[in-house]
Amino acid sequence: MSEPASISTGIAKRYATAVYDLAKETKAVKAIETDIAALQEAMAESGDFNAMIHSPIYTRDQQGAAVTALAKKMKLSGVMSNTLALMAQKRRLFVLPQLVQTLRDLIAEDKGEVTADVTSAKALTKTQSDKLAKTLTASMGKTVTIHATVDESLIGGLVVKVGSKMIDTSIRSKLNSLQNVMKEVG
Repeated sequence: MSEPASISTGIAKRYATAVYDLAKETKAVKAIETDIAALQEAMAESGDFNAMIHSPIYTRDQQGAAVTALAKKMKLSGVMSNTLALMAQKRRLFVLPQLVQTLRDLIAEDKGEVTADVTSAKALTKTQSDKLAKTLTASMGKTVTIHATVDESLIGGLVVKVGSKMIDTSIRSKLNSLQNVMKEVG
């Protein structure tokens, strides 16, 4: 792992542990889960939000004011709002993506769940998602939550990641494999 990535992960883990411990103490874990979903959506859909958390041109005060306004607009819990304000004050907002992921992992681990990151060529229907979750739950022995994304370049099939395991049944992967075999022959 590269040094900057490991530093970011370490910082995020400390913040996530503190946030989760506070949420458990105040019985606000459900609110934190809602906050995580809102923050993930904001990071996925807003280029301005990502620029604000990653760009060094914004001052601490600007980031703090922006985060406070966003937290109010997004109706984030007090614990998460205060954490984001502290992160802005300490110039640590750049670790927000890792913080969200680490928090999600901590909550899932505490519940005895695992999250499966599923990438498909087309959006999964509710029936497909439920069937996949049921199959993964049976094979993993834990409750599996599906985190689905769409990548049309897969052409068809799925890429499923659960922890350190990855199953790639995409047509793109099969075509790449076939291409490599053909190169070896010729």
